[in-house]
Amino acid sequence: MNDIVVKIEKLTFGGAGFGRVDGKACFVPYTSPGDIARIRIIKEKSSYLEGELVELVEPSGRRVTPPCPVFGVCGGCNWQQISYPDQLCAKEEIFAELLLRIGRISRDRILPIVPAAEPFAYRSRIQLKVRCVNGEAQIGFYRAGSHFVVKIPEKCAIVHPVINRLIAVLRDVITTFPDAEKIPQIDVAIGDDERAELVIHYIGSRRSDIIRHFRQNRHTLEGAALFLQTGRKTTLERISGDEQPHLSYNVANPFFPDFPDITLSFSSGGFSQVNYRQNLTLIETVCAWADMTGSEKVLDIFCGSGNFSLPLAVKASHVSGVEDYGPSIDIAKCNSETNGIKNVSFTCADAAGEISRKVAADEEYDIVLLDPPREGAAGVARAIPALRPRTILYVSCDPATLARDICILTKLGYEVVKCRPVDMFPQTYHIESVTLLEPAA
Repeated sequence: MNDIVVKIEKLTFGGAGFGRVDGKACFVPYTSPGDIARIRIIKEKSSYLEGELVELVEPSGRRVTPPCPVFGVCGGCNWQQISYPDQLCAKEEIFAELLLRIGRISRDRILPIVPAAEPFAYRSRIQLKVRCVNGEAQIGFYRAGSHFVVKIPEKCAIVHPVINRLIAVLRDVITTFPDAEKIPQIDVAIGDDERAELVIHYIGSRRSDIIRHFRQNRHTLEGAALFLQTGRKTTLERISGDEQPHLSYNVANPFFPDFPDITLSFSSGGFSQVNYRQNLTLIETVCAWADMTGSEKVLDIFCGSGNFSLPLAVKASHVSGVEDYGPSIDIAKCNSETNGIKNVSFTCADAAGEISRKVAADEEYDIVLLDPPREGAAGVARAIPALRPRTILYVSCDPATLARDICILTKLGYEVVKCRPVDMFPQTYHIESVTLLEPAA
């Protein structure tokens, strides 16, 4: 098919701009509403087309200049060409449209999106991809839809300055290791005190050599704690740094002013949010919407290291956390001890299996919180009503699977009271949110 010209009408979930070609929906990445674009069709289905941008015939007046020189090549960001206020408007509309179309949730149940205080330099956790070219380590991110590593130039626009400094040093450290081509990835995370932790993924056979090499170079890596992973998460081992969890963030308690702040640590390999400031927004929203009096039994499903469990425990009678990653449960227990929070218990178990056990034991909870991975929690959602909660709080990083799970819960007697989208990931199409459900009247 020859190149064609299309007018972009809006942005869509997935990041692409939307237009029509002979009445058929067409999705074009890296375009903006109002663009008149020359595109090339790269995929044709019965109900839609996918195109790639060839030329901007007439750029939208709402476009801005992306600060990153590899934007559009690197697959890390989708929307640097769009002003931040326009990103927020697009996310609000996308979120509302998905919840209406899939979950039948009316627009009046959706609150305005919470913007990020800083739309750049916000990421505190990333996975860096590595490849060696002519003996030199190239560090960056995969090009969209491929495993080709796009080298980060001087800095990445969306990561914290400490991580950018580490990237510059890591290039030299990796390059000087004789088996550098067997290092495919390095995970980097920092706490809100800006201390860093690195997980070096290694698929070679020189285990003792890579441990020795990174220990010798630790002083150049901002004193970061170093870990080696040679396969699945169970292979994770410490190279250097503290025995105890190295990274932490502070949770102030404006919603419970009589209780001291909470310090939450997390571990390598376990989940943590990439944007600390917006994570605090999630915690504050969850605690406020739980509306506790002090007598409530709370169940936190997919609890991780206690991100929500421990702040909720401040006002609950008891909080039970469930998580299937053992090291995160260990850290959650450590966090409860460190903060002197005694009315919590944590169980390492598969969520669906543990909920089934609780239902069989005829357990009840006043509040059920779930914060599942991107694929959602359809099986868990079907079982939750049997626990007879008066409140369900659903923290989601994917509005499509959220809407699907809301459908399940509404068919089982619950209704959405309100939803709050939160911009956890500026410059991308991703949307975090909190949804409150209660028994239908």
